[in-house]
Amino acid sequence: MFSKILIANRGEIACRVIRTARKMGIATVAVYSDADRQAVHVAMADEAVHIGPAPAAQSYLVAEKIIAACKETGAQAVHPGYGFLSERASFCEALEAEGIVFIGPKPKAIRAMGDKIESKKFASEAQVSTVPGFLGVIENADHAEKIAGEIGYPVMIKASAGGGGKGMRIAWSETEVRDGFDRARSEAKSSFGDDRVFIEKFVVDPRHIEIQVLGDAHGNCIYLGERECSIQRRNQKVVEEAPSPFLDAATRKAMGEQAVALAKAVDYQSAGTVEFIVDANKNFYFLEMNTRLQVEHPVTELVTGIDLVEQMIRVAAGEKLALKQSDIKLDGWAVESRLYAEDPYRNFLPSIGRLTRYRPPEEGGEGDIVVRNDTGVTEGSEISMFYDPMLAKLCTWAPTRLAAIDAMSQALDEFVVEGIEHNIPFLSALMQHPRWREGRLSTGFIAEEYPEGFSPIVPDAQEKAVLASVAIAVELLRKDRLDRLGGRLAPHSGALKRHWVVKLGEEYLSAEILEGMISIPMEVDLSIAGGKALTVLSDWRPGDAVWRGTVGGRAVSAQLRPVPNGVRIAWKGMAVDAHAMLPRTAELEKLMPEKVAPDTSKLLLCPMPGLIVSIAVAEGQEVKAGQTLAVVEAMKMENVLRAERDLTVAKLAAKPGDSLAVDAVIMEFA
Repeated sequence: MFSKILIANRGEIACRVIRTARKMGIATVAVYSDADRQAVHVAMADEAVHIGPAPAAQSYLVAEKIIAACKETGAQAVHPGYGFLSERASFCEALEAEGIVFIGPKPKAIRAMGDKIESKKFASEAQVSTVPGFLGVIENADHAEKIAGEIGYPVMIKASAGGGGKGMRIAWSETEVRDGFDRARSEAKSSFGDDRVFIEKFVVDPRHIEIQVLGDAHGNCIYLGERECSIQRRNQKVVEEAPSPFLDAATRKAMGEQAVALAKAVDYQSAGTVEFIVDANKNFYFLEMNTRLQVEHPVTELVTGIDLVEQMIRVAAGEKLALKQSDIKLDGWAVESRLYAEDPYRNFLPSIGRLTRYRPPEEGGEGDIVVRNDTGVTEGSEISMFYDPMLAKLCTWAPTRLAAIDAMSQALDEFVVEGIEHNIPFLSALMQHPRWREGRLSTGFIAEEYPEGFSPIVPDAQEKAVLASVAIAVELLRKDRLDRLGGRLAPHSGALKRHWVVKLGEEYLSAEILEGMISIPMEVDLSIAGGKALTVLSDWRPGDAVWRGTVGGRAVSAQLRPVPNGVRIAWKGMAVDAHAMLPRTAELEKLMPEKVAPDTSKLLLCPMPGLIVSIAVAEGQEVKAGQTLAVVEAMKMENVLRAERDLTVAKLAAKPGDSLAVDAVIMEFA
């Protein structure tokens, strides 16, 4: 067994590998760029080596620097994590030439399966069912248009060396093929250093289901069940679960055996994933094989009890698998939510900045629930524009699917992130969605259910009563605290006022305190909008970011953030500014004039912090609705900004190569 390994990666996956290595008694070496000098994985490792500037192409993607770090520290093996160099056969060979072990498959398997074009050819020759498509290299946009027409729309344009949704576009027309081809090539070049793309038929309403395989150097190979990854946005997975709510035992066995046969054909020696798309009739088609550890591997670990990173290390050290296929049992259900630094209310645009507060829910088991959080950041960490925007992978396990979903809902409600925008509100809303809870999924789920983008869930009458009750409970303690600390600055003196008004958003609700005393823990009986009496119980203290308690017997975990004269409450995908006040205050508050937002209709504002890749128009040019104005790159994704209406460009305020902050002016219109 190795005594020291180097992790050629960053963020949560580097931390994940370090935890298992530490458990196995193996020393670890981290590598880091300028942007990651203070990163969590650097602090966790036993040693750390600086490898260059922030851009990945000058640091994490430079094989020579990784090898030099191994030599400097005496690391005997390299775990590549996922992304970066994890599926580059030349890197594996370079390590072998230096006598350093690659903790992953051999170059033969990487070449056969890691390249999407070659893997399609290989799978087809091995009689594996594949999606119709063109497996050759596409020369230009004209060639792409011709091929798409022959296959039949819709088609998927994919980067050959791609992954994580990068370099991938769906096209429904000739125009979209040409634009998608250019964007996919550009993203593929910047993300993977390889601009080859291919085209295949896009299966309508598919489910994305993948099989986890594990092989060793002694001819043994098994499958560890499946993961369903159908909840995707821009072809990138957002929520995963194991097992799939769709598969039956027979289909699971057939998919597993086919995945193992494919892995054995390339002498696969490590953990890997064979991905399939599955139609409504449970017909499945080979999509690709990822010759690395997958982002979503924790859900498989939770339902099988097998540490995949440990197995990868043992296989790389030459050990035989200690597991047989008959040993693999799927126990319970696991769900994973990917937390991203992005603004769900602005079409999920990336967000960067410093984490001023980062408080994940408590990990571990309680009763029949397990909470796990794989993360690579902490409070104070800087989220930059150079890398993937993932903050954490929050996982829950429970005996049943609905119990795991409910546990995830509560864990998300208790996950506090401040300083940047994040997708927790969207994930929380998703956990309440009937279609998700019923397991009626497809890769088009998000586009179909949120066609106009995401906005906060509108609370119903019962939910309004809960939100208003929390607002009153918070305000009572706040005023009581002012009384005690400030010499009766508030007109309460510890006594309960009977009548209140709660403003939720723009709606005013009457409230009546029926009985109780201000204390910690609090117990107050109240009525909202003339409804039935609700008992509010909580041990919340002013300053706590999460309010925990019960309202009318219903368990509630809601996030709180101060706003002027009130509090912003986030709960189960709902987010509302709440102001609890006395009736006279409410009367006066209604007389306040509304603040008018500035007119930005004649400006193109940068929707995210990012780099201007191109400007597609000139000053004085007349453009039509839908025409491309500019392309902005942020966190390895290119975002096309289009005209919302016919207009004339009056002034260009930015140029290609400029780095802009959110809402910076790109151009002005006449």
